[in-house]
Amino acid sequence: MFERHVFVCTSGEWCPTVDGDGIGVHATLKAAVAEAGLADRVRVNRSGCFSQCGNGPMVVVYPEGVWYHYKTTADLDEILTKHLRDGGRVSRLMLMPDQKLPEKAASG
Repeated sequence: MFERHVFVCTSGEWCPTVDGDGIGVHATLKAAVAEAGLADRVRVNRSGCFSQCGNGPMVVVYPEGVWYHYKTTADLDEILTKHLRDGGRVSRLMLMPDQKLPEKAASG
């Protein structure tokens, strides 16, 4: 059984993603989890749209229910190290519950 599940938005046609490729981000993060020796504890899955368009590309970590937006692979590395490996949080990348959707996403 996995300790954590990570869902990666792969709806790249609608949202900006690292290198414009949500599927590639999924593969990169999955490989990084394996390389870090976490593959038996952390499962990385593809997901469809999280309805957070405009907040940036997203990953969600369960069971904690922490939502992250990211812009670079360095952001993903930080999520991997601080949250998935060490159990902490990357506050600067977290989508907070009271954060409003950008106008474009709210009307889309």
